[in-house]
Amino acid sequence: MAIQRYRPLSLLDELQREMSSLFHAPDVESSFSTEEWSPAVDISEDNDKFTIHADLPGVKSDDIEVTAENGVLTIKGQRESHKEENKDNYRRVERFSGSFMRRFTLPERADLENIAAKTRDGVLELTIPKTAESKPKRIEVKVAE
Repeated sequence: MAIQRYRPLSLLDELQREMSSLFHAPDVESSFSTEEWSPAVDISEDNDKFTIHADLPGVKSDDIEVTAENGVLTIKGQRESHKEENKDNYRRVERFSGSFMRRFTLPERADLENIAAKTRDGVLELTIPKTAESKPKRIEVKVAE
C-alpha cells in the first residue's frame, strides 16, 4: 500500500487554477506563466522547534519575503519567467512563474522573535523555536459547607 502525502489545499489550488483558466486566453503559455502558484511545504515539530521546508525552485533568495505577525507566518515572493519565441516548433510550458504566498497560523508556543530562514538547492528552510512551556496551574476545588 502506497503512502500518500496529505495535501489539504491541493484540491482548492486545483479548483482555483481551473477557475482562473476560464478567464484567460486559450494560449497555453500565457495561462501557465502568469498565474499565481503555491509552493509545496513540509512541516515538522520537534521537542524544541517547528521546521518548515518550502519548495521554491528557481526563486532567488532576494525574491523571498518571510514575515511573522500576530501569530501568522507568511512566505511570499516571485519567480521570474524566461520567455522564448519558438514560432516553428510546438512548445508547452508547465512550470509556474509569478507571485506566490503561503500563510500559516503558528501555535502560541512559537517564538516569533527568533525565526531563522535559509535557502539551499531551491528549498527554503524556516526554523521556529518554541518558547518555554508554561505548566498549567492546578486549582484546588473546595467543598462548600
